[in-house]
Amino acid sequence: MYLPFSVSVIAALEYLVRFINLLILVRVVFSWINPNPSNALVQFVYSVTEPILSPIRNLIFNKLGYNGMIDFTPIAAIFLVNFLFYRVIVGIFLRFIL
Repeated sequence: MYLPFSVSVIAALEYLVRFINLLILVRVVFSWINPNPSNALVQFVYSVTEPILSPIRNLIFNKLGYNGMIDFTPIAAIFLVNFLFYRVIVGIFLRFIL
């Protein structure tokens, strides 16, 4: 089979998931320190994480009706990204490999 190729694809996707998790955590820190929005690093972090966080924020605040002070969106996003990777992606690859 194509076991080495599949393992390297899974490893690359795992690094991508870790990178997305890190960017979400950096965005949380940015929300505490309020950096300059015209900074290139800040714009990059916001442009990568906003497509992930926006639908979850819409679900939590608009659909579920949560209006609290704490934004649980980053926690839910990290959980969802990891769940999708480890349960769906790795599960699919392991079924085809084994």
